[in-house]
Amino acid sequence: MTQLTHDARTTQTSQRHLGAGLLLAVTSATAFGTSGALARGLIDAGWSPSAAVTVRILVAAAVLAVPVLLTLRGRWGLVVEHARLVTLYGIGAVAAAQLCYFQAVARMDVGMALLIEYTAPVAIVGWLWLRRGERPSRLTIAGAMVAAVGLVLVLDLVAGGSLDVIGVLWALAAMVGIASYFLLSADDSSGVPPLVLVGGGLVVAGIGLVLAAVVGILPWTSSTDDVVYAVGTVPWWVPLLAIGVIAGAFAYMTGVAAARRLGSRLASFVALTEVLAALVFAAILLDQVPSPLQVLGALAVVGGVVLVKLGEPRPAGEPEAMPAVAGLDADGR
Repeated sequence: MTQLTHDARTTQTSQRHLGAGLLLAVTSATAFGTSGALARGLIDAGWSPSAAVTVRILVAAAVLAVPVLLTLRGRWGLVVEHARLVTLYGIGAVAAAQLCYFQAVARMDVGMALLIEYTAPVAIVGWLWLRRGERPSRLTIAGAMVAAVGLVLVLDLVAGGSLDVIGVLWALAAMVGIASYFLLSADDSSGVPPLVLVGGGLVVAGIGLVLAAVVGILPWTSSTDDVVYAVGTVPWWVPLLAIGVIAGAFAYMTGVAAARRLGSRLASFVALTEVLAALVFAAILLDQVPSPLQVLGALAVVGGVVLVKLGEPRPAGEPEAMPAVAGLDADGR
């Protein structure tokens, strides 16, 4: 009887743990999904993409400073020892990914840019195949093909729609940045806590972007004009704070907390809801409504990425994200 009671309590705890993790993951994805629409409003009001993304990163770094210091607990030697990892993370996974994404949304619809960016898992599969000889499974290959067909529909190539080539190139560059984010985040051999890696990366990215603007490499244009969205007009500082606090610090903190509860595999699946959130916010704030064919393409892209992720081998030692009591295996099937 005692053992049965203990098992029941363990099951209830696992279910609460899973539920909390899913809620955090969806919350994080939703918060991240606001960034494109908020940034487009600022850009239309006179902000350059580089200025908007720099302020976003600096605000997020400032908000996360206290949680990062509490997590680090004086272990500065850990940061110094892995300075190269933190620097690469800041330059590629944070600065390059966000800057290129903001450049893309300045020229094309928010949802379309994000869908291109979220084909990163497909690019990673190709990279690992060419670089390390890690041949993908049939399920992964099928997922890559589905995602490719979805992109054709999303870009409206079948219907002969106009295509902003520069915008697509920026989105593809953002995809490379996100791919580096996934690759660097998956390497937990360094022992650097995830929140410390994120906080350090934000600081490196912010400093790098400021220096690039000072020396004239990146254009810097800002404005104090009100920002106009489809739902109304707001002062310039409102979306600027929102993009740094909500789409930056809050999104990162909840994302890290979710990954700790769900594991990187399940957390990456749930993160795909950012695409849906971005489409919804773009429709509400910018009146950017995709065509039925593009919606079909979006579903194909997301479905293809899910197949790619399902085809990946589970990292050794990673705990099952779904408890057996839920009636599902670790892959959610």
